[in-house]
Amino acid sequence: MLKHRGFPGRLAGTDFQFTIRRGNAKGVTPLVRRERFADRRPADRRADAGFIAALWAQFGDQPFERGNLDAGRLSWLFGREVVPAEDPFDPASYDALLVIREAVARAAFPDVFKD
Repeated sequence: MLKHRGFPGRLAGTDFQFTIRRGNAKGVTPLVRRERFADRRPADRRADAGFIAALWAQFGDQPFERGNLDAGRLSWLFGREVVPAEDPFDPASYDALLVIREAVARAAFPDVFKD
């Protein structure tokens, strides 16, 4: 499992986790698309915005390996702002390649992508 050096481990001042320390001995947690409903808590929205900002700062529009990025946090963005960068895609692999869809991310998180 690739560990992304310099990537924040969590959202500052919260318990919202962005990375994991070690791989799951029972198997890799697969990425699934989670629906974000309009009535989500503001703290959850800040965590999503902080995570996409960290992803953009670290990787930009280039494909990146899932590695030690938290599956739960990625799943809130998966299928919309973050999509597979390879075909076939294995959602239960630490080696899976992902990419940020910049146009979709800018529309969903305009405060993060201020130019």
